[in-house]
Amino acid sequence: MAKKSKKQQQSGAGGTPATVALTAAGTPFTTHAYEHDPASPSYGEAAAEALGVSPDRVFKTLVADVDGNLTVAVVPVAGSLDLKALASAVGGKRAAMADPAAAERTTGYVRGGISPLGQRKRLPTVLDASAQAHETICVSAGRRGLEVELSPKDLAVLTRALFAAIGRP
Repeated sequence: MAKKSKKQQQSGAGGTPATVALTAAGTPFTTHAYEHDPASPSYGEAAAEALGVSPDRVFKTLVADVDGNLTVAVVPVAGSLDLKALASAVGGKRAAMADPAAAERTTGYVRGGISPLGQRKRLPTVLDASAQAHETICVSAGRRGLEVELSPKDLAVLTRALFAAIGRP
């Protein structure tokens, strides 16, 4: 597992908007780089395997359209997003996965590398409640092949996320 030193984190060397946001906030985190396989059917599960981390601690960032508003959902890679639960969590009626081009344009990241942190436009964010069972979780650091590990509480504070049961096994 490749980790960046604290000095690299502070200097922003090789940084992404996500790591820059974490550093600016003074939030403790660790980056983990791995060899990304573009042919992998599941980027998140491939990340968990490459990092040697349980898939229930690696979370994927999904962008959904809830009643016409883009919303970020952060769920374990081992499961899937419950769109009805996401809509309910944010007081909406209907949710569907967002158009990939709209998600990329709004967040500033490419699909498979969307981070809940450092997005171009701050979107409402919901973090699956299962994250609270872990001291730290991993989420995309803003590009394929790079994860950031931090506490779920810190992630929720930085993204103004609410915790809700939005994931399905």
